[in-house]
Amino acid sequence: MIDYLKAFHLIFIVTWFAGLFYIVRLFIYQTEAKDKSEVEQSILIPQFKIMAKRLWYGITWPSMILVLIFGSWLIFEKTFLLKQAWMLNKLLMVGGLVAYHLLNHKIFKELMADKYRWNSIKLRLWNELATVFLFAIIFTVMVFRYNHNVVVGVLGIVGVITSLVLAVMAYKKFRSKKS
Repeated sequence: MIDYLKAFHLIFIVTWFAGLFYIVRLFIYQTEAKDKSEVEQSILIPQFKIMAKRLWYGITWPSMILVLIFGSWLIFEKTFLLKQAWMLNKLLMVGGLVAYHLLNHKIFKELMADKYRWNSIKLRLWNELATVFLFAIIFTVMVFRYNHNVVVGVLGIVGVITSLVLAVMAYKKFRSKKS
């Protein structure tokens, strides 16, 4: 039974992250579409809204809910895990990921109402936060669970964040040269 719970938990983690990665890309595309001609806007923005709505309500929200259900079920089956530091760290990060999801929902609702508070560069940086959560959670479960070197873990996450920010900045520079 535990193996089935783990399998479903992992499957829905993958679909949740896929949704989180792609929804912010759609936010970026919609935000950039508002700077196009009226004809292009009239085609692109409604299309991005349809795509975002289907992704958000059809994949991302259900996936998050199922991750939380199967994860909670696993903890219920193995309550001793709640006494382990790595699990408490993982749960803290999952809480942060849920908060990230909820903030994406706020952005989603704003964009559905044609309120553009974020520019595309800020959204690109925002999109990388999901990657940071992914790295942090996976490394906590797969590596730091057995290796309790917190300094190495923190330095690794800082390295990932730095690499992602530098990549976004390099892309911004490349794009501005191209324009």
